[in-house]
Amino acid sequence: MSYLHGKFVWFEHTSSDLPKARSFYEAWFGWHTEAVPMGTQRYFMIYNGDDGIGGYCEANPGETNHWVGYLSVADVDATHAAALAAGARTLMAPGDFGGVGRGSALADPTGAPFALWKGSRGDRPDLAKTPAGDWGWNELWTSDERKALAFYEKVFGYERGQMEAGEGQPPYYVLKKDGIPRAGLARSVDPAAPSMWLPYVVVQDCGASAAKATSLGGQVVTGPVDYEGIGQYAVVIDPTGAAIAIIRPLES
Repeated sequence: MSYLHGKFVWFEHTSSDLPKARSFYEAWFGWHTEAVPMGTQRYFMIYNGDDGIGGYCEANPGETNHWVGYLSVADVDATHAAALAAGARTLMAPGDFGGVGRGSALADPTGAPFALWKGSRGDRPDLAKTPAGDWGWNELWTSDERKALAFYEKVFGYERGQMEAGEGQPPYYVLKKDGIPRAGLARSVDPAAPSMWLPYVVVQDCGASAAKATSLGGQVVTGPVDYEGIGQYAVVIDPTGAAIAIIRPLES
């Protein structure tokens, strides 16, 4: 088994309307869903082709629908404790998941929810080219980039890089682990917006994919936008209210 600590290795749609979420994403990306046993319960796993890449779970009453990324760590309990000491708060205490792995959930010091994970079978390896329908990036939109940077660097040992942002835009930071870019971080353009992680799905045609999302009941709130040296992206609010992004990398 091999692990890629510091990488977001799983994404889960937390939803108050699982049938609506499944219907939208299966039509949009061609994903399919299978109910798999997890202990005494069933878990709705998302497949992109033959690869399990995420899942769906029921939102708690009053909880906002959202995507949450699972961050690979060497020790869930120790990392959870370190995160709390650095200003995070517990959303779900560390626990085992039907022999599949051990995980927990937190909100970082700026309020963005995320999860910790150590799978019993290791992590999916990095690919030379990410296929369409798989995850290409994860990005933190935060109300306080300095506080967020300090937290993620201290707890997870990320190194900080920086990319040129557009004129008038806040700086864009890249979180690297062992020299490999693993996530992005920037101050939210809307000061009143809650801090959140935004996952990106790779697509072959950003414009066509954005149009399809609209036809299926989603709302395109940004783009498609060309980002020099990176590719073209768009941000979509799905029919349940959860935010997600799509990207066509330059090499696609």
